[in-house]
Amino acid sequence: MDKASLDLLNKKIEKQSKFVLDLKKGIGKVIVGQEELINKILISIISNGHVLLEGVPGLAKTLTINTIANLINADFQRIQFTPDMLPADLIGTLIYNQNTGDFVTKKGPIFSNIILADEINRAPSKVQSALLESMQERQITIGEETFKLNLPFLVLATQNPIEQEGTYPLPEAQVDRFMLKVLVDYPSINEEKEILEKVAKTNLDTKLKSIVDCKTILDAQSLINEIYISPKILDYILNIVFATRNPEKYKLTNLKDLINFGASPRASINLVLAGKANAFINGRGYVIPEDIRYIGKDVLRHRILLSYEAEAEEITSEEVIDQLFKEISVP
Repeated sequence: MDKASLDLLNKKIEKQSKFVLDLKKGIGKVIVGQEELINKILISIISNGHVLLEGVPGLAKTLTINTIANLINADFQRIQFTPDMLPADLIGTLIYNQNTGDFVTKKGPIFSNIILADEINRAPSKVQSALLESMQERQITIGEETFKLNLPFLVLATQNPIEQEGTYPLPEAQVDRFMLKVLVDYPSINEEKEILEKVAKTNLDTKLKSIVDCKTILDAQSLINEIYISPKILDYILNIVFATRNPEKYKLTNLKDLINFGASPRASINLVLAGKANAFINGRGYVIPEDIRYIGKDVLRHRILLSYEAEAEEITSEEVIDQLFKEISVP
């Protein structure tokens, strides 16, 4: 891409990415801190990907998603996943009409733009699997009829990592469909002090007026396709992903026995898309290595399956990814 075209694209992105700052200001009225969490949810929205948030209760995962949904003028549904839930509770079902003798389709809550799948790992595998078609194909099949979902369509799911009673581990096929898996951490002491000053009230109002419409989101999703990514950065992404599959080829012999299965091709695709979305948020028309490094852990952590040896040595996927980024040369 020549300099004139890049300058033109930068101006276009600078203009169209202004809504990101408006969203962050709106979120800041309700949420204290959690900048990483907010950034990564916005990256998933702009790159048309789903996100899985994992963290202990009380870290504002649900509140953050609710706040973002309030600020976007789109259909929003919060679905509380429970062990007794059925697929029909999610996607809908066919109901027999006694007057006409026909079956009528009753659509479920999945027919919305933004879905908050709260505590997704509490639902049985049949319900989790019912999400697969909607997440990948953006469509739902009820009976013999297939319905296209309204765009944008995003699943923002939460799960609690510490309570295992009444939970069902997410199938690998479904976990891979989440663009990002974001770990939500505790706030700092200063942030928690601000939370006490802002939130410790009996009449807290978290309802906000919408400031962004669906068209703005769809335009942003379309615009990131124009963001330039150099062949060198594409090679950098491929080297990172292929090193998870064949570490000895990249002189990472110590990782050979720690990884059972490396990242899928979805990891490469999502690193490109998330890198472009991060460039968009920062008002750039081109991707730099820092974009890939910033989002790398969130794209890879749920796509690398560690061996029993790694688990025995208490080595986490975080440590494996840290070593990958340390050893793979940056362009």
